Amino acid sequence: MSTPHLPSHPQEPQPIAPRRVSFDWHATPLLWIPDEPTATHVINVLHLLLPAGERWFVKVFKEALPLVRDEQLRTDVKGFMGQEATHSVQHSTVLDHLAHQGLDTAPYTRRIDFLFARLLGEQPPFGIPVTGQEWLRFRLSLIAAIEQFTAVLGDWVLDAEGLDRAGSDPVMLDLLRWHGAEEVEHRAVAFDMYQHTGGADPSRYLRRALGMAVTAPVLLYLWGWGTAYLLRNDPQLAARSRYSLRAHHQAVRKGLLPTWRELGAAIPRYLRRSYHPSQEGSLRTAVAYLASSPAARAAAGAVGRAALS
Repeated sequence: MSTPHLPSHPQEPQPIAPRRVSFDWHATPLLWIPDEPTATHVINVLHLLLPAGERWFVKVFKEALPLVRDEQLRTDVKGFMGQEATHSVQHSTVLDHLAHQGLDTAPYTRRIDFLFARLLGEQPPFGIPVTGQEWLRFRLSLIAAIEQFTAVLGDWVLDAEGLDRAGSDPVMLDLLRWHGAEEVEHRAVAFDMYQHTGGADPSRYLRRALGMAVTAPVLLYLWGWGTAYLLRNDPQLAARSRYSLRAHHQAVRKGLLPTWRELGAAIPRYLRRSYHPSQEGSLRTAVAYLASSPAARAAAGAVGRAALS
């Protein structure tokens, strides 16, 4: 499904709140993009990273919430936390579905759990000599940088006609677009939270740049590692299938994956001192999809029927 790409405006008012959704995975095949294992598993890395990552977002924001003095930002942050918690739960159901089809992701996700719970927990690892508040602000800078990429990916998937042309599983496509639309909807919250808690100080710009300098290569590494893991362990593929840059580029040409340029250009935009994430994507397009998402409509209908019974 393609939606028109409309310009975004920084002051578009849009309340941020979690939505009830329901996805039925029983008919979703392991290779949900037919005959495209590389594209399928590059995107499937989201399911490996997001359950632990978004639980970590919520935990860090809970730590930082007492520092918020602006009531509108506090409201937005609470809505962001609710959306991220819902995303974590829904992507976890995909991991269960993969396991049911013979693709065990636990050896990979255990390491992701360690990354967020131990290396990025409440206390700095390895005795790094920083104060508790500075460590909190650094973790907020990481979340703001990660959210830059999720907003770009969310905007991309809303307009990814190649996924429709390829006959992608509609339930998986709805999950990705529902999630992507909410990422565009709350694209500025993590950045505003970081700025509000000390990042707006011009003398702290280097911390913001450091957050992106850490985030971009680590995400690239985790994505490559995750894709290789999924291809190697997919029971429907030849034994020990390997990731191929050629196959990746072919998937990009078909519109099944974003281009490296689209992803890479997000970094210098973010590093502009005048930058604000409200410049990313189209809020109008995102909200339009959220109003039409089959999963969101099905869940809303179920709630309505329950209220009448």
